[in-house]
Amino acid sequence: MTGSPISPDIRQLPDRRVPSGARPRTREHALTVAAWLAALLVAAVAAVGCGYLLWRGVPTLGRALFFGDAPPLLAMAGLRPVWDGIWPACAGSLYLVGLATLLVLGPGVGCGIYLAEYAGPRARRHLGLAVELLAGVPSIVMGLFGFTLILVLRRTFVPQANTCLLLAAGCLALLVLPPLVVSTRAALESLPHGLRLTGAALGLTRKQTVFRVLLPEAGRGILGGVMLAMGRAAEDTAVILLTGVVANAGLPAGLLAKFEALPFTIYYTAAQYQTEDELARGFGAALVLLVLSGSMMLGAGALQRMMERRHKGEDAWN
Repeated sequence: MTGSPISPDIRQLPDRRVPSGARPRTREHALTVAAWLAALLVAAVAAVGCGYLLWRGVPTLGRALFFGDAPPLLAMAGLRPVWDGIWPACAGSLYLVGLATLLVLGPGVGCGIYLAEYAGPRARRHLGLAVELLAGVPSIVMGLFGFTLILVLRRTFVPQANTCLLLAAGCLALLVLPPLVVSTRAALESLPHGLRLTGAALGLTRKQTVFRVLLPEAGRGILGGVMLAMGRAAEDTAVILLTGVVANAGLPAGLLAKFEALPFTIYYTAAQYQTEDELARGFGAALVLLVLSGSMMLGAGALQRMMERRHKGEDAWN
């Protein structure tokens, strides 16, 4: 059966169909523009925040901000109390971050190694779920856990137990444990399987392959997790608020003593300031905390590069 003839007007219509490659290219261009705008937005917000903090904080930097009326050498040695400066808070923050890092480093990296290299499917699923649940715990809840632990100890085994530097560092270590575990596991799992085969071909045991081949190669990702943990420990306020930080505690007298910390000093000053000078001291403390966190990040990055050069057989000090 022969169809009806096509009208001449229809035959003369131009082909207005979109080329097959035009839509993907347009969509890709739109996504690229959106990604650039998002990156510029993040950079602009960070620049505005840092710029405002520099504008308000730089004029306060000086000896009075850190030591008040106390002589600097005597204050740093702990021979003279500092009442109007932030030096005790700076020292307390360093003690706190260092102790929390020491407490979390072994369990965090060890758990990540176990999940990536040794755990079976069932253990990996259960432990992974536990790490994810711990990562979702708010910092204030972690602080309440530490405070409740002290109450339980005082009513049972240790009647003299009290909130202190060690308790705060332990709670912070639990708070920053999940990022370190996840980063260690991801760094090891991202390595090519050929590295494991190379270790076996060289006659290395599984333990030797992990510690001599895989861990050096995954060092960048693991140290990235350590830097994230240190940054989180340095800036958190809710945990230490319930586990031992106080105002005007002076330099930490020991692991079981009260302490000061920069995040709490900033929070306390912002909530209780009476004069513009006190508010300016709060901005100065915030700027010092930012510089302190950045210095720790730069130090960890330098250590990472030194370890990478040493692993490659180069002189670590060149």
